Amino acid sequence: MPLCISTSWISAIWNTIDPRELPGGFPVKEEPKIDKKQSACACKQTSIGGQALIEGIMMRGPHQSAMAVRRPDKSITTETWTTFSGGRKWYHSVPIVRGCVSFVESLRVGYRCLMRSADLAGFEEEPSGFEKKLIDKFGKKASDALTYLAMFIGVMAAVLLFMVLPSFLVGLLGEHIPGWSRTILEGVLKIALFVLYLAVVSRSEDMHRMFQFHGAEHKTIACYEAGEELTPENVKKYTRFHPRCGTSFLLIVLVVSMLVFSFITWDSLVVRVLLKLILLPVTVGISFEIIRYAGRYSNPLTRLISAPGLWLQRLTTAEPDTEHIEVAIAAMLPCIPDDGSDQWGN
Repeated sequence: MPLCISTSWISAIWNTIDPRELPGGFPVKEEPKIDKKQSACACKQTSIGGQALIEGIMMRGPHQSAMAVRRPDKSITTETWTTFSGGRKWYHSVPIVRGCVSFVESLRVGYRCLMRSADLAGFEEEPSGFEKKLIDKFGKKASDALTYLAMFIGVMAAVLLFMVLPSFLVGLLGEHIPGWSRTILEGVLKIALFVLYLAVVSRSEDMHRMFQFHGAEHKTIACYEAGEELTPENVKKYTRFHPRCGTSFLLIVLVVSMLVFSFITWDSLVVRVLLKLILLPVTVGISFEIIRYAGRYSNPLTRLISAPGLWLQRLTTAEPDTEHIEVAIAAMLPCIPDDGSDQWGN
């Protein structure tokens, strides 16, 4: 689940999706073919964000979002939906809170797009007999419930791996470690597990291909921010590393958690895990503000903040080829507004 998050989660703070028009169970419209030679407007920093999918990419803009998927016949299917921006809610302007809302929204939308891309790419599995019975009896509500159940299981697996396991392993050392030292040790262990997890999954052929789409997404956004025309030749020139990537965010979450969780001094594993879950929204919110600051400014401090995440993207992105870049451009073009409202911070 963590790998489903890319730069799209950051754009969610400015771009709230109308849930009636999400892909995967909601009406979408087929985007007509767009000339890939279309020029990109010069935009120093854009709030448009993306996410790698199965054989495709999803992009979210201030007014419109899109997903483009490479079909088995090598054609590209692009679907668009309205990014509902009819006035920001109060929590969109509240520090810490806005980061939590953005993160949850990104998970929800990203997972649905991931499932939709699997369907378009021909990877969708036939529902089991039990799933068919539920869908036949309860219709779309059952399908939605199964989607959220799968997402919940994914999140719980991440909690077990990166929160419960480190606390359990450090707890085996007994009471010889002071509370603050235990928190630091747990944090270091979490980061080590996270890097090891990425290193292992990156060796998978399927994940490597998804990471190529991830790299194409970053390159396309970088090309657009440089004000160049979005063509495969131009996009190839840019770096596949982006400071506002979700990979960088997750790493910052792990580091910030070491500070936030240092206030937890209880020895009980159950109590420690429960308190960490309660404090997780605070950790996510603080991490959002840090990466938001790092994305808006360029100075020695922001470069220091971004450096570990950029290094980690060597594992979560791969150099794309033309077919990946064409998909990224197809997803990007419908999201570019004519009024320049995607300028970062607007």
